[in-house]
Amino acid sequence: MKFVNTMVIAVAAASLGLAGCASDSANTYSRSQAMRTATAQAGTVESVRSVRIQNDTNAIGTIAGGVIGGAAGSQIGGGNGAIVAGVLGAIAGGVAGNQIEKQGTTQNAYELTVRLDNGQRLVITQAADMAFSVGQRVDVVSDGQTTRVVPTSQQAVPVQR
Repeated sequence: MKFVNTMVIAVAAASLGLAGCASDSANTYSRSQAMRTATAQAGTVESVRSVRIQNDTNAIGTIAGGVIGGAAGSQIGGGNGAIVAGVLGAIAGGVAGNQIEKQGTTQNAYELTVRLDNGQRLVITQAADMAFSVGQRVDVVSDGQTTRVVPTSQQAVPVQR
């Protein structure tokens, strides 16, 4: 029984680790995004607002916490007491796992309003991994699925090797 509990805990921990791997950064591309053609439209930043990006809840934290809490709780007492402790442990573990997942998948971001040179206004939210300021010239890069705001090539920092 202890081996089964240990395996459940290991699988749950691995699942939680995988849940935090997504990125909404202008500096990070997935392998499939690196192989796409994208268009760039020039514009000017009109506003920058600090926001938070939180991954959609996928229930991995809740399920893993529930399993771990239930397994731990069922080890307390015997008979009906172990069942009650297991149920309470599962509920408490599920709540805790959900909160841990939210904490681990939330990041600082900017909501950028950009006026394109053609007059159109766009609002894009992305990770706060580069600085933007009102009046800054930028390119809005879109591949049809993902849109990013990046400094224009004149302002881009050269790659250091």
